[in-house]
Amino acid sequence: MPAACDSVLEDIEDIVSAEDLKPHDREFVRKNVFPKVRKRNSQKNIQTDDDPPSDSIIPGAQKIWIRTWGCSHNNSDGEYMAGQLAAYGYKITDNSDEADLWLLNSCTVKNPAEDHFRNSIKKAQEGKKKVVLAGCVPQAQPRQDYLKGLSVIGVLQIDRVVELVEETIKGHSVRLLGQKKDNGKRLGGARLDLPKIRKNPLIEIISINTGCLNACTYCKTKHARGDLASYPIEELVNRAKQSFQEGVCEIWLTSEDTGAYGRDIGTDLPTLLWKLVDAIPEGAMLRLGMTNPPYILEHLEEMAKILNHPRVYAFLHIPVQSASDSVLMDMKREYCVADFKQVVDFLKEKVPGITIATDIICGFPGETDEDFQETMKLVEQYRFPSLFINQFYPRPGTPAAKMHQVPAAVKKQRTKDLSQLFHSYNPYDHKVGERQRVLVTEESFDSNYYVAHNPFYEQVLVPKDPLLMGKMVEVNIYEAGKHFMKGQPVSDARVYTASITRPLAKGEVSGLTEVSK
Repeated sequence: MPAACDSVLEDIEDIVSAEDLKPHDREFVRKNVFPKVRKRNSQKNIQTDDDPPSDSIIPGAQKIWIRTWGCSHNNSDGEYMAGQLAAYGYKITDNSDEADLWLLNSCTVKNPAEDHFRNSIKKAQEGKKKVVLAGCVPQAQPRQDYLKGLSVIGVLQIDRVVELVEETIKGHSVRLLGQKKDNGKRLGGARLDLPKIRKNPLIEIISINTGCLNACTYCKTKHARGDLASYPIEELVNRAKQSFQEGVCEIWLTSEDTGAYGRDIGTDLPTLLWKLVDAIPEGAMLRLGMTNPPYILEHLEEMAKILNHPRVYAFLHIPVQSASDSVLMDMKREYCVADFKQVVDFLKEKVPGITIATDIICGFPGETDEDFQETMKLVEQYRFPSLFINQFYPRPGTPAAKMHQVPAAVKKQRTKDLSQLFHSYNPYDHKVGERQRVLVTEESFDSNYYVAHNPFYEQVLVPKDPLLMGKMVEVNIYEAGKHFMKGQPVSDARVYTASITRPLAKGEVSGLTEVSK
């Protein structure tokens, strides 16, 4: 059957007029829409077209499978898109085979993630699924050959996902890649009060800003997310309060660089955090996202006070990427190793027990053996309990892709050497025998335990007792591994319910009013 529209439309307004009903308006007249009953053809030998013409399809009755790759920010976008689609009537399914449409939400940080994305597109097409593409890959490189003819929704347009899915199901190919502006000023993205389906009903992911102030030579995400654009403090606090009213007991703040928050709107991260801390109920917790060293340096005193607060995890993710100043200069990271050490040393002194996580890139263009040994010494010195090791992959269109590359075998060996160093120490052995307070929020990957976190956001596995989920409990640590501890609940200790109300059921849509429900 020929497509209803052979050309790619640059914006949905090309096919939707101002007089047409919007998805929100249709939601309340849906009950008056009745599908036309077709008579079955009694002649068995007559072949009929399985696909009805596009004008006879009723949007909102289809099943949609959503796959997200990448960071917490991307996961939050995926939750918002799922919520809007479900609120309109689409069924969100975990079964890709039964889905009518695949929504693929991509990550552009590494080549392997994009390879998985590309392979998923191919698989969807082979299975004759409708496809909508989202995330940083199509936003950064919308003209790639393998994206041609497919519907694309940009990272700042996720509030229009229902419109785009509707048209895709009808057979149209639509692209929404524009920026969001208010009086000429770039906005942080879609509204924070949109419906969403939390992957974990106990955890709310809040993007506090999009984009960043840097221009790292290896980064492709900048091409997709752009320059810094922060959400107003009031909107972020309101989103947090709404989450707590829906049973959330843990909030993750995320962005491409949380430390840069507010610089574009005349405020800063500590100011936001103090406002959020005031809104967090007893027993609930706040986890800060990744921050680059330059933007946290000037707020160290205030950040130490915030990280010592009982409702804030004493945890911070500060990527160093390399311990060589010459490599950092080639990366355009805008700090030196001494800056990173100053941040870590200060926080370790002022926030006893704090967990510092970091990232390292192995084999960046021009990295010498001496440069790499400096990185090895840094890891040996600080023995980071959480270390994300990345072999360098040149991303198309970035300055680093044009630099003289380190041989693949050398990159691989350096990655292996650093991994061996990381696995040579056990950061939690000395904690066996401790009594810790933990918040239980998840199930382990092997489904054998529940996952909790102590005040330093260290992972503690506890017995899979349904009564513990969403609770703040005290445990005795009896075993430690490389990435976790195991704890047994203390029998005489108080079990505290962290949520102030019953959490939403898994798959239930957040943010719906009683009328729309």
